Amino acid sequence: MLVIGPIYVDHECMELQQFRYVVAVAEEGNFTRAAARCFVVQSALSHQVKRLEEELGVTLFNRTSRRVELTPAGTAFVAAARSTLHAAERAAVDAAAAAGHITGRLSVGVIPTVTAIEVSASLKAFREAHPQIHIMLQVGGSDELEAAIIRGDLDVGLLGLPENRQPRGVAWRHLGSDPLVAVVSQEHRLADSHEVQLGDLAQETFSDFPSGTPAREESDQAFAAANIHREVAFESMATDLTVDLIRHNLAVALLPAGYVPRHPALVSIAIADGPSRSEYVAWSSFNPSPATHAFLEIITQNGR
Repeated sequence: MLVIGPIYVDHECMELQQFRYVVAVAEEGNFTRAAARCFVVQSALSHQVKRLEEELGVTLFNRTSRRVELTPAGTAFVAAARSTLHAAERAAVDAAAAAGHITGRLSVGVIPTVTAIEVSASLKAFREAHPQIHIMLQVGGSDELEAAIIRGDLDVGLLGLPENRQPRGVAWRHLGSDPLVAVVSQEHRLADSHEVQLGDLAQETFSDFPSGTPAREESDQAFAAANIHREVAFESMATDLTVDLIRHNLAVALLPAGYVPRHPALVSIAIADGPSRSEYVAWSSFNPSPATHAFLEIITQNGR
């Protein structure tokens, strides 16, 4: 029996394909795009959605010539439909795993500056061991990836956090730590230095991650502890852009030592009183998929 608000419907005649169609229309906001996504002609998809509405006795979508919007009943149905589709997919994946075949999907989130493992090498090893698994990759900040794991939108995340902060609300394993170094242009006044203090960088113009992100906290906390104010003129999650700014002597940055690209225009300088960054692999503690377990094994094998 399917329950939608106060509505009780005998769902024996419902099909998972109808659920997929409704979710696709809801996410695309358009019947034509939903049909293309589901590899079916629009008339067939529209017919199945209409048939489902008749079976439920409710209208799922408000339709106009320009827009398609969920009704309150449709919003309730789509939430339940997503859960049903996920459960059906997970049942098939678990059955296959019990027979020795790991299938399904794996979503992996990574920060831009992973150094504790070789991400590409790990993905290659995983792909060779489980070629039938569809892998989805996402690049983002540690807080963003952590939240996605908690929501169930991400299976595994590779996080980088300040030394005094561990992942929250997820299962995790520590992969290693990496000191931050000052990265400057070959033309910079400090380019010949082997080591500096944070105070030596006080008057520099910085490029850093956006304020409030864990990647930014590492540097902010260190400068605050040293009672040093610094100017961050450039904020970006795109580390390749940051490196380019440094190369053109527009800014300096604190980056993990193992991440800094080897380039004749860049110089890495140790910071005697500088911070370090800790890296973690994180995943949901609630019933992780067989693909997640398999990928965690690969991470263990390929950790530095």
